[in-house]
Amino acid sequence: MSFSDDISIKGPKTTPEECRERAILVGVDRPGMPWSIEASLEELERLADTAGVDSVAATTQRLDTINPRTFVGSGKAEEIAQLALENQANVVIFDDELTPSQQTNLEKIVGRDVKVIDRTALILDIFALHATSKEGRLQVRLAQNQYLLPRLRGMWAHLASNRMGGGVGSRFGEGESQLEVDRRMVRKRITSIKRELAHLSDVRTTQRNTRYNSGIFKVALAGYTNAGKSSLLNALTDAEVLSYDKLFATLDSTTRRLTLPEGREVTLTDTVGFIQKLPTTLVESFKSTLDEIRGADLILHVIDASSPDRDGQIQAVEDIFLQLSVEHIPVVMVFNKVDLLTEEEKGSITIRYPHALLTSTKAEEGIANLIQRIAQSAAATETILEVLIPYQRGDLVSLAHERCSIVSEDHNDQGTHLIVRVPPVLVSKFADYKLVRE
Repeated sequence: MSFSDDISIKGPKTTPEECRERAILVGVDRPGMPWSIEASLEELERLADTAGVDSVAATTQRLDTINPRTFVGSGKAEEIAQLALENQANVVIFDDELTPSQQTNLEKIVGRDVKVIDRTALILDIFALHATSKEGRLQVRLAQNQYLLPRLRGMWAHLASNRMGGGVGSRFGEGESQLEVDRRMVRKRITSIKRELAHLSDVRTTQRNTRYNSGIFKVALAGYTNAGKSSLLNALTDAEVLSYDKLFATLDSTTRRLTLPEGREVTLTDTVGFIQKLPTTLVESFKSTLDEIRGADLILHVIDASSPDRDGQIQAVEDIFLQLSVEHIPVVMVFNKVDLLTEEEKGSITIRYPHALLTSTKAEEGIANLIQRIAQSAAATETILEVLIPYQRGDLVSLAHERCSIVSEDHNDQGTHLIVRVPPVLVSKFADYKLVRE
């Protein structure tokens, strides 16, 4: 995308089988931004495309402080309105979150036929398109209603002026009355959705606790959207999870089992992808899904090695890890899509991140090394026990084979003699049969 004179014009990508909206993209370059304005708007363009919108022009402005009335300067706001008119755009998308009043003021400037939305509204729209499970749809609806609530005033402003035409009898505030009714309705909806989500969260927590208490080592795949998490899960487990080259192709967490070379099983969970400027409402709404990361024994931070914004994406994910308070959980950086890199570029990653792994699901590269690293991480959490289990406790021998790593096994007159690596949650199960050497 070119940004000469802070404006770029682009040809439409409308296809004959669908009528796509036409958008003007708006970005503000401020001091201390972690991403370049060009990179941020290029990502906004991809988000718009994912939502079915053609970006026909883009404009930027450098500002030290945000205009509280229109976000951008008044002159730039008029320029945006003209740009929308010239390009027959029907939506203006800001790369940052707008306040309700800023959105209302901008809509007055650009005209009633042009929608003004921000990055948060765009992401919510994409999430609404891609949510498939009941929990995922409820999480999106909750975030949408929380976003909508403070913006209701502008939506009902026409009632006060148009319903009675002004003059006598028009000062009873029917627009405000309708506004309050609508606010109560949205608050009621939020409460109802939270209640449903709480019930589903209890079910998910029960399922998760069952996995935790089973002693199964839990691995969470986390990372920037479109880094290839679902493809990696498929390569590791033959899961056949939906995998598209699109932002937020999958929203619902998926858990699959992986059998390690020594015969032990672990679980891998694919989680919702992250993005820079991820709305806090979404982080909160997807809390139960993100709990899969909080409850993991190991996090695989999957990174698109071929992305030009790789460093910024890494930082965005690490910032969300801080929000989730998962600093105590070991993290393995997995640079995916390395088939798109030169040998020199691969070497550069290895030098900079010596403990990272390089993978390519397309070229089937590095998958065996990743499985080995998972096995090593699982083994590092285990306690080595030597036990003698009576034959009548065959259930414990079966548990050792299913959930532990067997170092050695033999049988004598008293029972089954095992040297076994035991996960922390299962140590108490074998404690009564532990052999103590003098």
